[in-house]
Amino acid sequence: MTKLIVQIPCLNESETLPNTLARLPRRIEGITTIEYLVIDDGSTDDTAGVAKRMGAHHVVRHRSNRGLATAFRTGIDAALAAGADIIVNTDGDGQYEGEDIADLVAPIIAGDADVVIGDRGVSQNAHFSSLKRLLQRIGSGVVQSLAGVEVPDAVSGFRALSREAAQRINITTEFSYTTDMLIQAGRKRLALVSVPVRTHKVERPSRLFSSIPRFITQTGITMVRTYTTHNPLRVFCATGFVIAVVGLIPIARFLWFWMIGQGDGHIQSLVLGGSLLVLGVLVGLMGIIADLIGTNRKLLETTLLRLRELENQQREPTAASREKTNWQNGEDKGRRVS
Repeated sequence: MTKLIVQIPCLNESETLPNTLARLPRRIEGITTIEYLVIDDGSTDDTAGVAKRMGAHHVVRHRSNRGLATAFRTGIDAALAAGADIIVNTDGDGQYEGEDIADLVAPIIAGDADVVIGDRGVSQNAHFSSLKRLLQRIGSGVVQSLAGVEVPDAVSGFRALSREAAQRINITTEFSYTTDMLIQAGRKRLALVSVPVRTHKVERPSRLFSSIPRFITQTGITMVRTYTTHNPLRVFCATGFVIAVVGLIPIARFLWFWMIGQGDGHIQSLVLGGSLLVLGVLVGLMGIIADLIGTNRKLLETTLLRLRELENQQREPTAASREKTNWQNGEDKGRRVS
């Protein structure tokens, strides 16, 4: 049996959510059960009520707005607790075509992928402005370099995860999960593929960011932070090496003047160069310490993964015993009727 849960993080989506839920598939080949999970991230409208009335199987509500990344993380935890084998994330604004979920989960069902990203065809997408297309291409190129994976649409929110991938990826950013998740997936050697998906035009402005400069700034910070978290030795040692090389320049200048008998007038170069050289070494040592901390984080993630596996093993016998009890009660009731 394979259970798919489609999660939809929402913020004030009471008007668009009904159409989004109506477009979701009811049956997919290779999937036994399909359920819908709505995460209401502190909406001030009736998003949670609309989700319940439209037949969402699970509704989780934040009392205040915590941001898209937190809503995504809340949905993943709730989907895992509900026994999901595959989790699909989509938006509540109706941007993505619900029928394409079948294409999105197909590589996971076939065992070819752990993570699948919906490729919106940014370069040819008529719903995107020229500026947005340019930013998407640049951002995706940077993420590909940092994560070491091929993904043409890095910030697409339309994506699917296997249960194992959902358990291994731990979103830590507060802004957006998209780039953080991809860098982690690449670092943890998860199989990642992209599939083309269709999109619909969204009229309202984005709820994630108020302006393009802010989006660029926040996304850049997220990329640097996530990459540094998972590659601390490389980042700190490279930074320390650059500082040390810069420090060698004034030292070489001082040595040149010293050799021609004018060293007394250029002590400042020696002091500056020596300071930069020491700083470079210290930054490199910080990289070693950060790498050791990163090793400890990996051990903690392994422990967390095993705890989740144990919880799943305990949940399965409970569900099985519940089904057995219901079957026995039904059989006893049938005997009494006869």
